[in-house]
Amino acid sequence: MTTPASRPPPQVRTVGDIRRLEFQPGQVQSEMRLSRPDALVLSYNRAMMCFVLFHPRPEHIVMVGLGGGSLAKFCHRHLPHCRITVLELDPAVIALREQFAIPPDSERFRVIQADAAAHMAQLAGSADVLLVDGFDADGLPPALGSAAFYADCRRALRPGGVLAANLFSYDLHYRAMVRRLRQTFDGRICTFPGMAGNNHIVFAVQAGGATPAAAMQRQVARSGGLALPLLNRLLAWWVVRRLGRGAPAPAWLFSK
Repeated sequence: MTTPASRPPPQVRTVGDIRRLEFQPGQVQSEMRLSRPDALVLSYNRAMMCFVLFHPRPEHIVMVGLGGGSLAKFCHRHLPHCRITVLELDPAVIALREQFAIPPDSERFRVIQADAAAHMAQLAGSADVLLVDGFDADGLPPALGSAAFYADCRRALRPGGVLAANLFSYDLHYRAMVRRLRQTFDGRICTFPGMAGNNHIVFAVQAGGATPAAAMQRQVARSGGLALPLLNRLLAWWVVRRLGRGAPAPAWLFSK
């Protein structure tokens, strides 16, 4: 397995209004519109933002993986009540933050150079939301899909907290990772089929009694969200659009 120091540096490519971060030529990790740096261009980013259906007003979001900072920037702008901590292993990625208009560190926004698999254990009981998107040039590092890491994620979440994990459906370990998430969170997981193509976003909810997140998880697990892949994709787009306008997440869609 390669390490950040032994890999070629990430590449920044700009074509017209689009700036991309690529770990290898053609392997797009992140996209940004120069005219709208805070907008979410990629469908899987919009899908991950559906965590607000489970936890609309988190106080602390922890992100695993900075990349081009798409989720970090969007949350920083549109969830102003929230503190954001980003864990990024590769210093070469962090060094590109200005090229991707990522905000400087402040009281409510911080990027930490750290191995999330080791650092997560230090965050016990501190996060309302975990966004796990720690891909590198080789895909998702095995440590970020391990039973030990998921157990640390569960301990990091406050009662009723939610984890959103980005998994590739064609990853050879995909089924094993979903099984580990299901076991770690005692079955409290769900997905919105077709929301982001081969990027499957698995949502897992920490125990904590009759929380809104637990109720949402049960409803989505039963219904598959809006059932049809196209409708789920439109749901993610709508959630992001509402947040961009300062409106709350439409949790009523799945109410009884």
